[in-house]
Amino acid sequence: MAREPRSSAIALQTTPRGAALQRAATRGVVCRAMADDLGSRVIIHSEHWQNMRKAGVKVATALPIGNILLKPFTGRIDLRNHRKIVVIDSKITYCGSQNCADPEFRVKPKYAPWVDIMMRFEGPIAVQNQYLFAGDWMTYVDEDINQLLEKPIHAPDSGFSAQVIGTGPTARYSAMPEMFESLMFAAQHELLISTPYYVPDEAMQNALCAAAYRGVNTRIIFPARNDSWMVAAASRSYYAELLKAGVKIYEYNGGLLHAKTLTLDGEITLIGSANMDRRSFELNYENNILFYDPELTIELRQRQQEYLEHSHSIHLDDVAAWSIPQRLFNNTIAMLGPLF
Repeated sequence: MAREPRSSAIALQTTPRGAALQRAATRGVVCRAMADDLGSRVIIHSEHWQNMRKAGVKVATALPIGNILLKPFTGRIDLRNHRKIVVIDSKITYCGSQNCADPEFRVKPKYAPWVDIMMRFEGPIAVQNQYLFAGDWMTYVDEDINQLLEKPIHAPDSGFSAQVIGTGPTARYSAMPEMFESLMFAAQHELLISTPYYVPDEAMQNALCAAAYRGVNTRIIFPARNDSWMVAAASRSYYAELLKAGVKIYEYNGGLLHAKTLTLDGEITLIGSANMDRRSFELNYENNILFYDPELTIELRQRQQEYLEHSHSIHLDDVAAWSIPQRLFNNTIAMLGPLF
């Protein structure tokens, strides 16, 4: 566990990233940018990527696909690097749900804006994120950047406990769902979660229901309109069981709520890239930060409250009013959950 200085920077990232990287490289800053080959295929094959390279930005692709028709014969095509990592001078790091994309997300404008959240940290936790990035970078780039990990770590006297959690299909992929479930079982008074995609395994569904059954004020916020109709259907197949257990369900109306947040008893926070679905747990490389600090958790809790204020609640009567074909469709899609 690392001791972190206090930080209050919960920020939405809206600056054009490519241009900022080019300016930084032009003034002599060593810049490295890596993107998932499948998820970022449009930008990787665009002039913006080449312009960054020409300006001196070191660019790389994670999990390169190559020939999409031949890839199934040489490896898996369904794995993705879903991590969102920014590390600055080995001292500052950002963690959260924001992709390097305009919040209007013009690829899917009818779901805009995408509502995201990022948190800024300083101290040893930045080095932990640096380790994750370095592991990804040196896997796909012939460049030894171990020297970045050998610098002295500045640990301030005052701060709080924090831990980077990096997971993926090649390294104990069960770590992330086990973390979610442990936090749910640890809750004593309040559990408040926001996630855009909810396709849990049985253990996670049971853990969330168990929290509500034992009297914990358990609330979860989903987007009212999801960019994936399949995931939306699968998520709603779990509504009835959650509601019967006492979990309060809300659907956010102000855009596609993409923030992945969990606050526990007003003291503990989990924030990062992982959704509460089988894809994040079993197929994606993810990164989250878990920390204990009531002061910063309250700040994040206030942001979650804003999500609630722009949401409408879902009740058992609402679910009961769904037609039989709709419920059958939701349940059928849920059986395909591991594919999402």
